[in-house]
Amino acid sequence: MTDLRCVQLSTEVTSIVHILGTELCLDLHGAAPKGATSFGIWATQGLNIYKIEGDRTKSKICCHDSNWPLDQTVKFRATMDAPSDHVDDEKIRVSYYDVIGEVPMAKVTLHITCIEISLDADINRSGTVTKGRKQKDQWKWGPDGKGAILLVNCDRDNRTAKEEDNKDTKLTSMQDLEDMSRMILTTKGPNEVFAKYQLTLHISKADGDKVGVFYAKDKKEQRYYKHVLGSGKISYHVKQNPGQAESVFYVEGLQFPDIDFSGLVTFYASLLEPAKQGSPETSIFMDSLIFRVAPWIMTPNTLQPVSVYVCSAYGNVDFVESIRKLAKKAGCKFIICPEEKNDKDVWIQDEMEFGYIQAPHKTFPVVFDSPRNGDLKDFPFKEVLGPDFGYVKRESSSDEHPSGSSLDSFGNLEVSPPVYVKGKEYPLGRILIGSRFPRFQEPMSKLVKDFLYSQIVQSPIDLYTDWLTVGHVDEFVSFVPAPDRKGFRMLLASPTACFNLLKKKEKEGHGKARRPEGIEVQKHGPESRSISEIIADRFLHDWNEYCQNCINWNRTILQEQLGLAEEDIIEIPQLFHPYLNLPKNFAPRVIKASAVAYFPDMVNMIVLGKHLGIPKPFGPIINGQCCLEKEVRRLLEPLGLSCNFIDDYGTYFISHGDVHCGTNVHRKPFSFKWWNIKP
Repeated sequence: MTDLRCVQLSTEVTSIVHILGTELCLDLHGAAPKGATSFGIWATQGLNIYKIEGDRTKSKICCHDSNWPLDQTVKFRATMDAPSDHVDDEKIRVSYYDVIGEVPMAKVTLHITCIEISLDADINRSGTVTKGRKQKDQWKWGPDGKGAILLVNCDRDNRTAKEEDNKDTKLTSMQDLEDMSRMILTTKGPNEVFAKYQLTLHISKADGDKVGVFYAKDKKEQRYYKHVLGSGKISYHVKQNPGQAESVFYVEGLQFPDIDFSGLVTFYASLLEPAKQGSPETSIFMDSLIFRVAPWIMTPNTLQPVSVYVCSAYGNVDFVESIRKLAKKAGCKFIICPEEKNDKDVWIQDEMEFGYIQAPHKTFPVVFDSPRNGDLKDFPFKEVLGPDFGYVKRESSSDEHPSGSSLDSFGNLEVSPPVYVKGKEYPLGRILIGSRFPRFQEPMSKLVKDFLYSQIVQSPIDLYTDWLTVGHVDEFVSFVPAPDRKGFRMLLASPTACFNLLKKKEKEGHGKARRPEGIEVQKHGPESRSISEIIADRFLHDWNEYCQNCINWNRTILQEQLGLAEEDIIEIPQLFHPYLNLPKNFAPRVIKASAVAYFPDMVNMIVLGKHLGIPKPFGPIINGQCCLEKEVRRLLEPLGLSCNFIDDYGTYFISHGDVHCGTNVHRKPFSFKWWNIKP
């Protein structure tokens, strides 16, 4: 609302309420009697009177013994520097004169009571409420930006509660207040004004389901918190005790930014003039304040790990123990989802993705629950959600956006480390989403993709994963920390690199080297052949040439969208073989063969700082050592990384997954603050 209010002077004594920080436009011409050619203006010391001529800058004038021509091009305005102590304690008197100008033709008097009304929040993003009126009704990105920030209150501070904290209208835990943003309504001036005029806090109907507001009230020496806005409530009449200068409100987010919600919410504080007979109340002042709801932010492999999650199930005791030892090396907390809670669903990477939300006053992790709804479907809500650990899910309840595609599993959701691309910074990295090349596979749920794109700060990239049977990005791409260049390397599965390695070993006289004896019998893997037999298999060669072309397609996208040079990419030797996927009601011409790993997929690793948990490939043995393991060590150990090869063959690989698919990692947030981004 404009900070300029016009008041028409009258020959009758008039009293008005003026708002500190605004200007009064004085209509001197409407009250001028016929024949008046000039006027004199007098004001009490608490008032500042300014003259504005045309478009020129205003100038302060002395109001005593002054006489001015009645000129329509000259405007007069008034301001005050402090609230009034008493009602009508400031006055403006105007005297009108004719041509002679000796005796006033008429006099008008305006009584003024100045009050202060200001709705404030942490617009400077310092962690404390900023008092003042500038720029709080705008929201600006960047390190020099302004604007208040709001968290979706999606954790559960009260362990006995059945839902997240923002799903009810009661404050069940004092810790819950720490997740909310403070908003302060300041009112100063004579008590009589606030007893007579109505002060209202309100939001738009469209924002009624986006935010919730609690009001801190004092009653009989005790403070209690009343739910006043949100969940159907869009206005609240603020009643203050005599002498009360501040009303403190606590604001929580109810929804994340999404396709139909920009994340911006506006609050208004309005002062309503009492209704007169035959007319409704009218607003004489409105202050506004904008919050932006904080986005959900994913964490890449390069951030420090906090906790490692894994499922225990029949037959994977050794795998769980290997992950436990790796977590211990990395100094991480180790969390096991027992079989009674996973019902043999061991794909914990597919069930959830860890991220966080952040405001200047608070940061906490938030788990994103995938819509895959396997037997782990209850784990994120029942076991991860808790005090200072939030929860979010996107799932359609209709057939409009069906969930259930393999692409909805979150092994198909990764994020790069921070990158700089064509003059633009992505300090929180960019999300990678596996998508289909229009063929048979259902795409990732539109609800999930809309949510990810709407967070803005990690600008997603669509990759082509339909050539894979499972169809997840973690089957061919990963990131590891590095001490040089961009601070990381991107790992890509590479059939070409694998064939080149095998051909090199054949030339060195190791063509008869095979995988460990009995691996195909004990582990139900593909036929165990020598290096020379693998190289001579023309069908396998042609199939992997196709897979390499698919990877190259994605490589081009990744290099362009992440700003990567060839030196930023490490090719990890990997082969694929076809898997026949028969759709329901198939006809012979629509039979689709897609790719699965020929041996455990070493790119599908868990990254815990410098400690890597890599699927043990069981490659050809040369001089007592797996030649694939040796090659990966050669590629990665110079970066200061520790390669730990983990046997997941019988428990994960034969079901078309590997170490990354069977684990999950909660990591520390970025040190960079998301609001400093310039989208």
